[in-house]
Amino acid sequence: MHSLEQNTNIEYYYTMHIAIAGNIGAGKTSLTELLAQHYKWEAHFEEVIDNPYLDDFYNHMERWSFNLQIFFLKSRFAQLISIHEEKKNVIQDRTIYEDAHIFAPNLHAMGLMTKRDFDNYISLFEMMENLIQGPDVMVYLRSTVPNLVNKIQKRGRSFENSISIDYLSRLNERYEAWISKYDKSKLLIIDVDSLDFVNNKEDLGVIIERLDAEINGLF
Repeated sequence: MHSLEQNTNIEYYYTMHIAIAGNIGAGKTSLTELLAQHYKWEAHFEEVIDNPYLDDFYNHMERWSFNLQIFFLKSRFAQLISIHEEKKNVIQDRTIYEDAHIFAPNLHAMGLMTKRDFDNYISLFEMMENLIQGPDVMVYLRSTVPNLVNKIQKRGRSFENSISIDYLSRLNERYEAWISKYDKSKLLIIDVDSLDFVNNKEDLGVIIERLDAEINGLF
């Protein structure tokens, strides 16, 4: 998505959009914060704390699945509009593609979203997709389910207490299927099971070094 801009000093710069993708508990928000600090770029986070549907969804998925997914779709689309209009370098926590290719289809397959609601959701996403561009680099945080469970338990969010291993496993399978065919931008896959990029600066440095190589390859 990087676009060439010209300022009053006749100097050129690129605006960069880096997106962080991955299952629940993979470390997207933490990595977004750390990369934003490192590059001194703006961070765009997923609406979790202020999301009015999350608590209800995890307690009654079938009733609230469509509402939740529409909220995320709206929120993510608004983020992309903001990123495009503000023309700033951005690190984004989770993407609109994950909602449409992983979470909504998984809810439908599990019988937690009706075909009517799912078809309505997908048609809305497809209209939005025609109006957006992919990020410059997609960073996918690959994780095993045991590692995800451990991270979720450590952060202790009350609304995540009811997330089942089966649910996480289904999501992981869909993530792997989606990422194997991803073609919207450059792709960087990071196996996070053996990394502690929050507490280990060397591990974070490994990720930054690999991301730098992808960013430099765009020019």
